[in-house]
Amino acid sequence: MCHSSAVAKRAKQLWLMKSEPDVYSIDDLERDGTESWEGVRNYQARNFMRDMREGDLVLFYHSNAKPPGVAGVCRISREAYPDDTQFDRKSQYYDSKSKKDDPRWSMVDVTFIEKFAEEVSLQALKDDPALDGMRVTQKGSRLSVQPVDKKHFQRVLKMASAKTKLR
Repeated sequence: MCHSSAVAKRAKQLWLMKSEPDVYSIDDLERDGTESWEGVRNYQARNFMRDMREGDLVLFYHSNAKPPGVAGVCRISREAYPDDTQFDRKSQYYDSKSKKDDPRWSMVDVTFIEKFAEEVSLQALKDDPALDGMRVTQKGSRLSVQPVDKKHFQRVLKMASAKTKLR
């Protein structure tokens, strides 16, 4: 039996990525168009980034905001590659144990798709029974990069009256 290229293709995955809006917000991404997502220093979050593929959609989440919540949508436009900040001694993300020939940390590029008219607050996410089990709503969930189930992603888009649709 021969393998076609269609077999090798995987379904698009869906993600949520957190950023503090005073550091980098959905407005900043809208202005910039495309930006690298660097500085992730948690191994599980890094591994999730390494699983991202070009075209995957991402809920852009404002953390450490009042209130925290989902602010918009972006997409992965470049798959994981070495995070330059790990080698920059002047960077807050510098890692003296990371080596150029075996980098510990990765980053991806994201491209702006949509800013929601109103953010969908964390409390609104927690209060919606349809989002039961969504990682970001779970107590102690601190990962800055996390997968999102399709049904949860669609529900958040609906709550936001988003223009973005899943195919």
